[in-house]
Amino acid sequence: MKDRRFYIGYTTNLEKRLTEHNSARVESTKHRLPFCLIYYEVCLNKKDALKREKYLKTTWGKRYLKTRLAEFLKSI
Repeated sequence: MKDRRFYIGYTTNLEKRLTEHNSARVESTKHRLPFCLIYYEVCLNKKDALKREKYLKTTWGKRYLKTRLAEFLKSI
């Protein structure tokens, strides 16, 4: 929310991961607090999830997210 940039990451426990970030326990993101969950996807296996994470971090993936969330992003 602070810098209006997306955080994209893989986890097996979404609630725990969000709590860790918002508690400043993750060194690389503690200066960007607070985080707000606005979108997530579920994959049935780790290999597919990591492949999807890698895609979403590309230029094309970021465009996909901005298009997918366009109405929400207009409201903030």
